[in-house]
Formats: sequence, C-alpha cells, structure tokens
Amino acid sequence: MRIDILTLFPEMFTGVFGSSILKQAQEKGLVTYQAIDFREFTTNKHRKVDDYPYGGGAGMVLTPQPIFDAVNHVTEQGGKKPRIVLLCPQGERFTQAKAEELSKEDHLVFLCGHYEGFDERVRTSLVTDEISIGDFVLTGGELAAMVVTDSITRLLPGVLGNENSAVTDSYSTGLLEHPHYTRPATFQGLAVPDVLLSGHHENIEKWRREESLRRTFKRRPDLLKGYALTKEEAAFIEQLKSETE
Repeated sequence: MRIDILTLFPEMFTGVFGSSILKQAQEKGLVTYQAIDFREFTTNKHRKVDDYPYGGGAGMVLTPQPIFDAVNHVTEQGGKKPRIVLLCPQGERFTQAKAEELSKEDHLVFLCGHYEGFDERVRTSLVTDEISIGDFVLTGGELAAMVVTDSITRLLPGVLGNENSAVTDSYSTGLLEHPHYTRPATFQGLAVPDVLLSGHHENIEKWRREESLRRTFKRRPDLLKGYALTKEEAAFIEQLKSETE
C-alpha cells in the first residue's frame, strides 16, 4: 500500500511513521508513507495557501490550486487513481469497518485541513471519502490522519506478528474484546479466572465469548442492536438483563 498525506506540517508525522508497528510495516516493504507539504505546490508568489472566504465570515479558507496540483502529483507518482480521503469533522464517523474497507486499497491520499477548511471545490471534485474520528474539532487533520493510518496499516497482511490479533480486536467481530490475563496467576491477591488455567479450550472459548458479550452489554449496548445473536448468546444477554434489574 502507498499512503500519501497532504499537509502543511509534514514534520508532525516523523515520529509516528518512524516508530512501532508503522515503522516495521514500512521496513518490511508492506506500505510506504509520504507526508507532503502542499504549500510547495502553490503558484502564489508569497506561498500563501489560504484566502478570505467569499461572502465574508470568520477565518481563512484553503485555496483549491495547491491541493489540486498536489493530488495530481501523487496520482502520477502512484500510477493509478487513488482513494482521496478528507479528514474533517463533517465526515462519516470512522469505524473498524471503514478501516477494513480502506485497508484493501493500493493507494490512499489523506488531505489534512486547517483554518475554516478547504474550498468546497476540493470536496466536490477531488475527494472520494470524508472521515471524522469523533464528534469534536481538532486544530487540523494531521492527528486524525495519524489515527486512521495506524488503524489501516495494522490490518495489512503480514504487518502484525499474529494474524489473528486484528481479527479478534474490539469492533472487528462486532463486539468489544474479552479481558486478557498473563503471568503471574495471582498478583496482589488478584487471581486469573480458573477457566483460563484449566487447559480446556472449549470452556475457555465459551468464557471469552460470554465476557465479550458482557463487556459489550455494559459498555456499548448500542453495538448489540445490529449484531446477529445466536440462540445461546441471546439467552446469555437475557440473563445479563435480569441481573441488572
């Protein structure tokens, strides 16, 4: 995969791309990142990339010319039409399902906005997706681009040491993930559940499934509305409901 990030602050991405799983993924040749300062593409002699909005109003608006030229540049480099993602508070809320969808692309371009955002012609003529990482406003799109890039990269085949790690993550199955324990079996008087020490794989899987349902029921009951429960799972949820009444 190729990921190009168009930003006014490419230096913000140095530590993110050069650390942890994202660094390892690039070293393995599974993904390449490029943070590009779209100011370099402006034809304005003062290197301005923003201007006052028509009709008046507070703030400045990013002009279309440098963005269009920067997108054309990375498209030519990539050799095929990329998926162009605008990070903005008006976009669809980012989910694990969206991360899985984007992880199947060969080339992604992220547009990081600032000020009052982009000239609308960027949105209507270039952008294929608009994404928000939550119902709040950031100074710019850079932090959101980092979050989305991390979420997507870890799903690429070969990136994680254990391929099942991404499959069993919270939200990947439609539920929150079950609790995890490791050595020691007892710590400060707190013991690991006996079932996990039993070696009985069927019972362990049953416990994990029920704990996943329990955690989802308590913390994110909204997720259960769109989840197809088996007969056994539905009975367990009814049991949880009776315990809370």
